[in-house]
Amino acid sequence: MSADPGATPDLSLPLWSFRDDVVIEPAADGSLVILTRWGDITVDSPAPATEDSLYRMTLGPVALANVAGLDRDDLGKVFLRLPGCVVRSLGLRDSSTPLLSATPVSPLGVLELPKLDAALPIRLSQFAFVRESDGELLLESPLSHHRVVLHLPLATWVVGSLGRATTSADIAQGINVAQSLVTEIVSYLAATGMVVSGEPGVGDAPPQFPEDADRDLLTWSPHDLLFHSRSRLGRHDDPAGAVFRNAPDMPPLPAVKPVPPGRRFPLYRPDVTASAGTEMSLTDAIETRHSVREFADEGPSVRQLGELLFRAARVRSQTETVGAGGVRYTVSERPYPSVGSLYELDLYLTVDRCDGLPRGIYHYDPQSHALTLINEDAADAGELLDSAMVLTGSYRRPPTLITMTARMGRLSWVYDGICYATTLKHVGVLQQTLYLVATRLGLAPCALATGDSEVATAAFGLDWPAEVSVGEFIVGLPLP
Repeated sequence: MSADPGATPDLSLPLWSFRDDVVIEPAADGSLVILTRWGDITVDSPAPATEDSLYRMTLGPVALANVAGLDRDDLGKVFLRLPGCVVRSLGLRDSSTPLLSATPVSPLGVLELPKLDAALPIRLSQFAFVRESDGELLLESPLSHHRVVLHLPLATWVVGSLGRATTSADIAQGINVAQSLVTEIVSYLAATGMVVSGEPGVGDAPPQFPEDADRDLLTWSPHDLLFHSRSRLGRHDDPAGAVFRNAPDMPPLPAVKPVPPGRRFPLYRPDVTASAGTEMSLTDAIETRHSVREFADEGPSVRQLGELLFRAARVRSQTETVGAGGVRYTVSERPYPSVGSLYELDLYLTVDRCDGLPRGIYHYDPQSHALTLINEDAADAGELLDSAMVLTGSYRRPPTLITMTARMGRLSWVYDGICYATTLKHVGVLQQTLYLVATRLGLAPCALATGDSEVATAAFGLDWPAEVSVGEFIVGLPLP
């Protein structure tokens, strides 16, 4: 292990520790078994100073220079076998609390501190973000295999100075801190990818940062890349999957949203067991499916909407299942798939033209297969329909707009970290199901790319963010 660059022995010192989930167990033959999130390793007959250092690191940040007789190269060989386990912290000699800690969040989290020129331009990466957790600030980025915990205000002051291109020297002057210490703090931030360095601009030109010209990064917005990295495994260590995090503190949401007050319209129920000899085949429906953006003057009938919703979105059955800790909850079966059979999606219909239904906004009850008129305000319906009209590039409001909402508690009660990504997958499979059924029924369907969540929240009376709009789908009749 090489010495840390930019060290200021009179002010700071490097500290080392293990992630909180690392456990060391001694074996009968004198070896150590180190249990880690990423796998277990065995260290055969470690030297006493090495063994002492490893045990100390499970207790918190330690200055390894204080371990008598430690062979740093010997310890370094052990670290090479423990990628993603060693936390690097920067401490102050006059403080028991480190300035910051760089914690690996994947097996690729191995820190190499760079040598930085205090005069070169630096700034926070456009993909880095700060959030609070357990009373401390965390600095994270989807580009990084670390998170940085900012333990003391001094580290936060440095990060707060990196919102625009600057230098370590300018930061030190601005917050009245030794330049060598600021440079060392920045080296930890740069090693984790939270800070990027660039080249001074020529003349009056601003500094140039490679991140801004990276063609691969230019294809991602910071929010999209963060969402991607947090909804997949590999670049974070947050819980993910069916962990039932909320089960001890709150009951599960009902499998079907309670029916809101309003006038009820029972819908037509087709006989799905009848002979399909004259029906369109699945292959034909798939091959002829396409989006329609211009519709006939008249809209679909309430019978046609009833058959569409029955074949695509009704509740076929409900059953009770058991989750973590023996907690019982209800799941359902419907025509389209849903992870864990949880079915968090609800449907709202904004009707402009439909034979058999008055103009207005309806909630679909998939259990009773009925519509409830929840909003007759012409302005609310018009705003939703006008937005859909613009998105299709048409000059006339669509006959019927189906808006999909998600009661996120249905998923988050069971799953953690992947809830919203899973909901978007459900939107896709439901849209495809609606496409195929609509094609088979001779209707004109069109999924929309986006929608206005604030307009939907107000028009449907949603309790945001407990229930949010997540997808849109138009249904009409084809032009003659």
